[in-house]
Parts: sequence; structure tokens; C-alpha cells
Amino acid sequence: MSELPLLAKELDQADELAPLRDRFVLGPMSDAAADAAGVYLDGNSLGALPAHVPDRVADVVRRQWGELRIRSWEESGWWTAPERIGDRIAPLVGAAPGQIVVGDSTSVNVFKALVAAVRMADAGRDEILVDATTFPTDGYIAESAARLTGRTLRAVTPAEVPAALGDRTAAVLLNHVDYRTGRLHDLPALTAAVHACGARAVWDLCHSAGALPVGLDEHGVDLAVGCTYKYLNGGPGSPAYLYVRRELQDRFDSPLPGWNSHAEPFGMSPSYAPAAGAVRGRVGTPDILSLLALEAALDVWGGVSVDAVRAKSLALTDFFLRCVDEYTEPGRVECVTPGPHAERGSQIALRCPDAGEVMKRLIARGVVGDFRHPDILRFGFTPLYVSFRDAERAARILGEELA
Repeated sequence: MSELPLLAKELDQADELAPLRDRFVLGPMSDAAADAAGVYLDGNSLGALPAHVPDRVADVVRRQWGELRIRSWEESGWWTAPERIGDRIAPLVGAAPGQIVVGDSTSVNVFKALVAAVRMADAGRDEILVDATTFPTDGYIAESAARLTGRTLRAVTPAEVPAALGDRTAAVLLNHVDYRTGRLHDLPALTAAVHACGARAVWDLCHSAGALPVGLDEHGVDLAVGCTYKYLNGGPGSPAYLYVRRELQDRFDSPLPGWNSHAEPFGMSPSYAPAAGAVRGRVGTPDILSLLALEAALDVWGGVSVDAVRAKSLALTDFFLRCVDEYTEPGRVECVTPGPHAERGSQIALRCPDAGEVMKRLIARGVVGDFRHPDILRFGFTPLYVSFRDAERAARILGEELA
């Protein structure tokens, strides 16, 4: 009999983050409960529900909206929520306060950031580089931004970026973690290379924020965007965020200058004058219900170190790969996620020819990951609530389904 179940139990007992699991709507850690509740390894698509969020949202709906109504824009802090919640996300991505605003979708924020980055460039810089392996929407947005700004667009892999940079480069749009493979790209080195050629770096943090240290300020990132419904557990469709480095805020020229980013939003002036600071990233009226659900969800991060989260993430993915090796027939799956820790995000992607059908069978047995066309099984490890027992059980059932 395999020793892995016992090892998983020992690792869970030694895990300093294990108590955080109780803050989420998940099954307890007993074997019987685990069989009933299943294993949730899709937090890299939609994070689990923090247990206290429903009551907080109920208060927003019943009291703040139902009783205070319009007064809540001031008395409940609705108007300042985008910056207030941005400051709560800031330490999770290595940013000082006053540089992140929350609102709109990731796609909208990519558009704002990329166009603004190009508008900061010298007139002779007529090319935008985009990550060729990016999530499709980022590519679509980059193509539209190029048309809008009169630039050409060139798709290159992150590894090809340093050689592709030149005096024509205006901006570069990159993903911190590849959504298919889980490969972690070298944000410090690539940002430095972009700056060395005089261009601006825009980073998509959707698959890294809340799973590993980012270091936006430390590494001089110009602009960054990210979603909040994955590792930040903000809920389906929760608003995204936009980071604008402090030194660039007075030059941030948004292509979507809405009334919420006006210097005097209630002056109702027919001409636009941008507000100071990260507020320039706002557009229209914020989605208060989703925004305040996100604010409540961020409470689970109180006292939690991102470095500790990263350490557990790497330990979980290492252990899962060990279990997969023991439980599956040799050659049945191929791991496409890099082995070196410096190149790995917080997910494991396994390639197998019948991945779509395999994932359906796994979900039917309570192991929830996801499938990426054409042949990728994707398993996300959210250290705040995924246990080593989860990892072992998922690999064991995977092995049974592949046998």
C-alpha cells in the first residue's frame, strides 16, 4: 500500500496555513467528509466562497441599499470603495497604497493600461509587442489598441521578448503566469529589458496575484491588471483592478475618461479634467454589490504572508506531481508545467489525448479541475484552502480513471 496518504496527513498537520480552510465553504478534513465534499482544484478559474461573505453581502443589500439607500454612497463608503479596496489588494502584489483602483473587468483594464502605455511613448515608437501565448482576450484587446493608436502589433513569446525589443517598441503586454501551462515568466528580468529599450511594461497578473509574490513596486512595473475571482476569491464576475505606478500617474491618459475619474465628478462639466492619482483609472459608476463582496472576501488575508502562501503552493504542486508519478501508468500523462520552482505558478497542467473526457469523469467523482483545448488537464492549487490530502486524493482518482 502506498505511504502517500499517511504522508499527506503528516504534511497537513505541519501546515501553518491549514486553519485557513475553515474560513471557506468547503468540507472538513476527515476522510468521510472529503469523499462527500470532493476536491476543489479549480480556484485558478473561480475561487471558493469565504464563509463570512454571504452575511456581509446581505448587510449591503438589506441595510446599506435597503435602508440607507442613496446615503450609502457617503455613509457606507461606496464612493471611495474602488481606491480603498485597491489599497487592500496592494500588499498582495507588492505595491504601496495609492496605486491600485478596483473596477471594471480585466479586459477593460487591459485596454485602459495598454492604450495609456502607448500614449506615453515617443512618436517614433510604432510597435506593440504582445505575449503570443496570452489568454485570447488580451490578444484581442491588444489588436484593437494597436488599431486605435495607429501602431502595429507583433506577437512574440515571452522568451523572445528581449530579442524583439528595439527603438520601435512602445509597449509590451505580458502574462505573469501562462494560463494553459502554469509557466511563471520572469517579471523582473523582462520588465528591466523593456525599460532598457525605453518602452513600457504592462503585466496581466490574473494567474499570479494571491498565489505568489509579484513585487510591482520593487521591480518598477509600469502598469498591471488582474482579476479578483481566482486566488483572491472575490466571486464570479468580481471587479478587476488596475495598477498605475505612482511616478506615471500624472501621465496616465485613459482611453475611457468617465465621470468617475474626473477631477470634479459632480461638477458635471462638459470638458474632461482627470483626477489626480490612481483615480484616473476609474470610468463609470462602480458595481457596488460585487465590489463589496470582494472587500469582504479579502478579510481572509488578514495576517497571511504571501511568502508562506508561495511556499505551500510549491509544496502542494511538488507533492501532487509525486502522487501522479506513483498512481498513474508511465507515459499516460505528460506534465507541461515547468519543474523548476522559479518557473512554476500555482497550477499543474497535464497533457493526455483524451483530456476532455477524463476531466468529465474526474468531476463526476468529485475531483474538480478543468480542461483546456485540445489536451490539457488543469489543476489549480489555492494554498489558503487546498490540503495535501486533497492533492493525494485527486492524484489517486486520476490514476484510477487513467488506468
